[in-house]
Amino acid sequence: MKVFVTGATGYIGGSVSTKLLENGHEVIGLARSAEAAVALKKRGIEPLPGDINAYTPFVEVVKRVDAVINAANSDNAFVVHALLTGLRGTGKTLIQTSGSSVVGKYDNGEASDDTFDEDTPFTPQPEKAARVAIDHAVLAAAKEDVRAIVIRPTLIYGRGIGVPSTSVQLPKLIDVARKHGVPRHVGRGLNIWGHVHIADVADLYLLALEKASAWEAGTPNSRGDTRRDLGRDDIRPPCALGARFKAEDKQEAAE
Repeated sequence: MKVFVTGATGYIGGSVSTKLLENGHEVIGLARSAEAAVALKKRGIEPLPGDINAYTPFVEVVKRVDAVINAANSDNAFVVHALLTGLRGTGKTLIQTSGSSVVGKYDNGEASDDTFDEDTPFTPQPEKAARVAIDHAVLAAAKEDVRAIVIRPTLIYGRGIGVPSTSVQLPKLIDVARKHGVPRHVGRGLNIWGHVHIADVADLYLLALEKASAWEAGTPNSRGDTRRDLGRDDIRPPCALGARFKAEDKQEAAE
């Protein structure tokens, strides 16, 4: 299968691209600079030079591939508009990367009994409403012959296997802890923050590409720890996959 990946030089998209190559797929990756193009070529990825907001290149590249994974920017509606323009009526796959923050609330560090899965209705905070609208637009494209899938990862940790090996989010939290000498959290730090290893996230994208049905929204998560416990050095979260895939599917994808 030939797959176009936006964010192929990023933490998620880079790891997913590497996993795709390992499993025999061909990858075209968006390259927004000459340096990015060189880095992709070294990994066996065909670079597509262009800007993230370019319209015509995105519409055209989907004609050359079997599937698209958008892992560059969860909040960029223009990218999704261009991709859907090229994908409607083709039966091809679009996997949109979102995030679990769409269900986040301002609990000020207090615990909550709220739990969410793919079918739980929710009202996003105003600052996340645009992202949820993008997710809905992707899923609605299933009615127009697009195999539409949305993945909403929780906090991702672990060393990636793409061009960059580290995320943006977690190193920032570590830097704050180093600066102040202690891990920081809001209030009592009892609010739960789910997390998932980057290796499991990459596996999930492969499973979604190969097995998920259209109109699917998945949230990969291992377990939740409080923000206070996330600062402890004796916590080692287990690895797990979510989003309606059986455990044996992970083994099949690796074989």
